[in-house]
Amino acid sequence: MSHYPRVEHIAIAVENLEAAISVYAAILGRLDSGRETVESEGVRIGFFDLGGARLELLEPLSEDSPVGRFLTRRGPGLHHLALEVDDIEAALERCRAAGLRTVGDAPRQGAGGRLVAFLHPEGTGGVLVELSQAPG
Repeated sequence: MSHYPRVEHIAIAVENLEAAISVYAAILGRLDSGRETVESEGVRIGFFDLGGARLELLEPLSEDSPVGRFLTRRGPGLHHLALEVDDIEAALERCRAAGLRTVGDAPRQGAGGRLVAFLHPEGTGGVLVELSQAPG
């Protein structure tokens, strides 16, 4: 990588996006910085800019979406940590060579036009890790 890795976002699974946005707006002392629906991941997202990283609040569009299943199994809470990478294909190759399993085979479109891929929590200390490449 040409720069130090950085936290792109921290994602929290929530049952009610509007209620969660109100809570985090009170904690952070400001309004959210945007919302987006990502049909391919089955979520509505509320964003808060944290000065170089974001906080994402994830509300499932259905109970059978990945975040919906997460909420059923574990309840609301930390869902994943996203790390920005310059080259997602090279990062995936490096991770697979290290014996890490991916969730799915190929990067896919995520929020904000980013390419994203996930590393299975069994190899990352129980944390779902997202690799995220900026568009362009």
